[in-house]
Amino acid sequence: MPDAMPTVGFIGLGDQGAPIAQAISDGGYPLHVWARRPGSLTALDGDAFTPHPSIAELAAASDVVGLCLREDADNLQVAVEGGLLANMRPGTVVVNHGTGLPQAARELARLSEPYGVDVVDAPVSGGHAVALARQLTTIVGGEAPVVERLTPVFRTFSKEVVHVGPAGSGQYGKLFNNALMMMNHRNVVEVLRLAQALKLPIHPLLDVLRAGSASSFALQAIGPSITSGNVHHLQPLELTDMELFSGAVGSLGEAAHAVIERAVAGAKQLDELTAIVGV
Repeated sequence: MPDAMPTVGFIGLGDQGAPIAQAISDGGYPLHVWARRPGSLTALDGDAFTPHPSIAELAAASDVVGLCLREDADNLQVAVEGGLLANMRPGTVVVNHGTGLPQAARELARLSEPYGVDVVDAPVSGGHAVALARQLTTIVGGEAPVVERLTPVFRTFSKEVVHVGPAGSGQYGKLFNNALMMMNHRNVVEVLRLAQALKLPIHPLLDVLRAGSASSFALQAIGPSITSGNVHHLQPLELTDMELFSGAVGSLGEAAHAVIERAVAGAKQLDELTAIVGV
């Protein structure tokens, strides 16, 4: 892969994928896109990009291909059945920005080896609003020299790029991050329940908690990112993430049970949290 301004292919123009692709294009990288539904390309209106009618043609034109798809099965379908790996050149890179199992990230890396294609798992943290602001945290698993070459691309949409370790490590980092955030949801609910019982004004108390040493993203996100309008969209996503987390740490058995139980409770109580705060 060339060291300067690689051609970047992209598949997956959803809530996070579209802002990521826009940032890459705005960063001056030649952007090539394939979409299962052509109407999805409207998300890039006003941005410079080259559409392709097939995954194979996108693959042949790209030095790096970013995937921001819903599930691990989607990545495998695109990479293997869709012909992505078979049509990429040796030395090029597939980057998975979606959240999935570390085991699946390692499997994708294994499948890419016969083609001489590198694979990096680079899930992102921050949500749609943070993606639009180009302030995502990108959590990367892969070989250090490959990650180093890709980091300038990641910085077009990231406030922080963290190389956690080898293939699969990025997914572990993302899932642990999500689990702790959901545990913090539970903590916030429990504290605010006590405040309600004492008939304390909730919003001034929230100002204290957000400004003080108790602050966390779980607190800061209430209102700006987590509202009664989107909570029923966010809850199933968080619960899906916890299914992935459970699968990622399943070999630990009972040692992981308390974390899983508290994080799942936090996700399930997200609607109660928005109701208490009134956002």
